[in-house]
Amino acid sequence: MVQLKTVQYGSEVKKIGVIADTHIPTRGSSLPSALFEIFSEVQLILHAGDLVDEKIIDELEALAPVEAVAGNMDPVQLQTRLGRLKLIKIGELSVGMLHGDLGGRNINFEQAKDFFKPENPRAIVFGHLHEAVNKDHNGTLFFNPGSLIDPRRSPKPSCGFLRIVGTKVSGEIKYLD
Repeated sequence: MVQLKTVQYGSEVKKIGVIADTHIPTRGSSLPSALFEIFSEVQLILHAGDLVDEKIIDELEALAPVEAVAGNMDPVQLQTRLGRLKLIKIGELSVGMLHGDLGGRNINFEQAKDFFKPENPRAIVFGHLHEAVNKDHNGTLFFNPGSLIDPRRSPKPSCGFLRIVGTKVSGEIKYLD
């Protein structure tokens, strides 16, 4: 059984930077410098797994607090530190976060929602696919920022934003040039 970790933030968090699948140093040597400009105004950063090296968290924390989950490519010590499932509460809104490989190679939306019952988060952030996804499914936003380093079925490397207004959340994919 995978344990769900819960963290709380205040309702002042309105803009969240989201990344996944950085795979540093195995598939890239560093975070793209453009990311630091793109995320310059975020109040929180979510990393949806496959960091590979935990120094990525330290680099991102220069911009904003970071919440991350471990992915299938993360070493055991990082999986133990981060966990595989996280519920981020921002005021009255909740966002679930997982890598995307739990319960099978690529989980579907309904399987992902099951990991967070009975919490029923308004959004679920995931990685693993290396493909950007920004889709509402039965009232839940499913958001995958794609990969900054190794896009597979996306046209370019990407990251994303979650924007919170009251109890509503929306996603935006940002492609890097």
